This record gives sequence, structure tokens and C-alpha cells, in this order.
Amino acid sequence: MRLPSLLNISRFAALVVAFSAGAWAQLPDGPGKAETERICSQCHELARSISLRQDRAGWVATIDKMLGLGATASDAEIRLVTDYLSTHFPAEDVAKIQINKARAIELESGLNLKRSESAAIIEYRTKNGPFHSLDDLKKVPGIDFAKIAAKKDRLSFVDKP
Repeated sequence: MRLPSLLNISRFAALVVAFSAGAWAQLPDGPGKAETERICSQCHELARSISLRQDRAGWVATIDKMLGLGATASDAEIRLVTDYLSTHFPAEDVAKIQINKARAIELESGLNLKRSESAAIIEYRTKNGPFHSLDDLKKVPGIDFAKIAAKKDRLSFVDKP
């Protein structure tokens, strides 16, 4: 009887991980599912799209942003996607963003920032230490401070364990 080699076990483990990661991004059935999969995966992985959990206004803003960045969809498809995301991925009680611990994706999705803006915040925080107030964020080069100020109620400057 031949025992499986370590290489074959490693390959099997990698396949299990790959398939389980893909399963996490599976969408629930419903009108607009196919359009959401097609449109939201044009530029990035689907899991990123559905991780936001927003109210309808938030989804509208996100979809508008994606269209501005080059996503393509008809008006009918946009309505389907908006309805689908609003129904299946609604806003939860929104936790505050701990500005001194937040990862880039949390800053991007929670504050509707560009990747470069969230990277600038993290880089500044790493070099200069924690932020203590909203005014401290004005010192970060390369960000749209007005965008952050508009969502100031989402920010926490107190580090929680």
C-alpha cells in the first residue's frame, strides 16, 4: 500500500484553501446576482465588493464611484445591482473605525477613500505615531480631507483592545 507523499498532501491542502476562499465570496440567489457578479468583478475580487455592508445610499455612492472608475453597466443593470446589494448586504450597526489601528481596506470602505489615500494615512501614522483628533488628519499629504470630515462620526481616535 502506497502512502500519500508530503507533496501530494500539500497540493490537496492548497486546493482546499482555494476552494473554501472562493466559497466565502458566493452570493445568495436573487434578482441581480448575475449582474452583480459580472459588474463587481470587472476590477477586483468579488469578496471585496460584498464586504462593505451599506445602506442603499451607501451602495448607490459606491456604484457611482465604480462607474466613475471605469466599470460598465446599463441603467437597468445598475438598478438590479443596487437592489441586490441593498437587499443581501445591508448596513449593520456601523462600528467606529479605529483610525490608529484600521487596515487599508477598512479605511477605503468605511470612509470611501481611494487606495492611495488609505495608504497615505497608514504611512503617515506609521512614521508619526497615532492620530489624536480629526485635525491631525489634515497633516496627511495626498488625501481629500473633506471626504474624511464628512464621515467624522465614523471615526474613533481612542484605541480599544
